[in-house]
Amino acid sequence: MHPCTVNGMAIGGGAPVRLMGVINCSPESFFPGSYVPRSDVLERALSMTGAGADLVDVGARSTAPGSRPISVQEEIERITAALVCMDGSGVTVSVDTMHPAVLEACLRHDIHAINDIGGLSNPEYAAIAADAGLPVIAMAAQRIPGDPRGTAATLAALCEVAGRADAAGIEDLILDPGVGRWTPERTFEDDWDLCRNFRRFREPGFPVLLAISRKSFIGDLLGRSSEERLAGTLALTARLLPSADMVRAHDVAETHDALFVVRKLEDGS
Repeated sequence: MHPCTVNGMAIGGGAPVRLMGVINCSPESFFPGSYVPRSDVLERALSMTGAGADLVDVGARSTAPGSRPISVQEEIERITAALVCMDGSGVTVSVDTMHPAVLEACLRHDIHAINDIGGLSNPEYAAIAADAGLPVIAMAAQRIPGDPRGTAATLAALCEVAGRADAAGIEDLILDPGVGRWTPERTFEDDWDLCRNFRRFREPGFPVLLAISRKSFIGDLLGRSSEERLAGTLALTARLLPSADMVRAHDVAETHDALFVVRKLEDGS
């Protein structure tokens, strides 16, 4: 495996599974309970790191199907307002955006990683990320975010993403298989197929992000709203943990406890 380093912290290559907390500056989010207004961003970030988060992922645009679209300028205003609050805080920050102009605005602040659901499919974005010299978390994407369906197509897309990173000169890379209903063609069964075969996404040789927190395929199975999916999320996280190097979660304290229990069981001590 090609291990990755984020702000001096090792990811993959035998390092402990890292925990990423979600700082959501988009009121349109599929999970309303995750929205953090600007005035509360620093407090929430410090609360998450205090509860065990290794880093926080800041985003300002909902990518859920049917969510209200916003302009690039509105996304810039939202995310930079959040980042200003965290500048100098010592919190390790990744930024979740797929727009080059937003990424350029974020790079004026104290950030340590880039999260691209577009899978580096935008050459301008890839060039900016490479010039920044920061680690990149890149999701499976052929043409648009989350468009591959099924394990084989997702694995092929992740290999393509790794090729784009290499061509751009990005050395620190984390791959995200993109579980979730990103396109109208995707089904909940597609998500379960990815989860059943999650171990395969290590095959390209890069650290893997598990990002399933409160997603709709869990709600579909249980008949639960986004506010009621924590138990299902934790159960699936524990099951998939051996195949992940980082877990992205809305519920940091609970996920931290789950990771701690699984680690104790695996250590046998």
